[in-house]
Amino acid sequence: MSLQNDIESIVKSVGLELYDAVIVSEHEETIYRVSIISTEIEDGKRQSVTLDTCVELTHMISPLLDVAPPVSGEYRLEVGTAGIERKLVNIGHFKKSIGERVALRYLGKEKIRGVLTKVEGSTLFIESDDATVKVNFNDVIKAKTYFEW
Repeated sequence: MSLQNDIESIVKSVGLELYDAVIVSEHEETIYRVSIISTEIEDGKRQSVTLDTCVELTHMISPLLDVAPPVSGEYRLEVGTAGIERKLVNIGHFKKSIGERVALRYLGKEKIRGVLTKVEGSTLFIESDDATVKVNFNDVIKAKTYFEW
């Protein structure tokens, strides 16, 4: 079993979903960033995750990383939510964002904003201005979720 699968199991054990686990460098520091999201959606919005839950997950994941570190050398573990506005990098991110507002650029300079209604294979379905637009995931250059205030 891979480290990511082990972390995913831990996250699921507290009723949440793993959004991403990445290694980043910020200010000459290596960070192993674990991003989580709630599995519960109410009134079309994903429920929030508390700081206490993030701390609890940090304590649960840390011993695993003592045995199987994600990188060699020093690093810092950071567990937090993926956020309301987040980048969509892979097809899994899109699947986890169904029902949310997305903004994306595809096929060069084409842009679209709307609600991601479904993902079938590599096709994204976005409801925008009373029309459903189909976009192939492989044509997406940049995408993110957004919150309308």
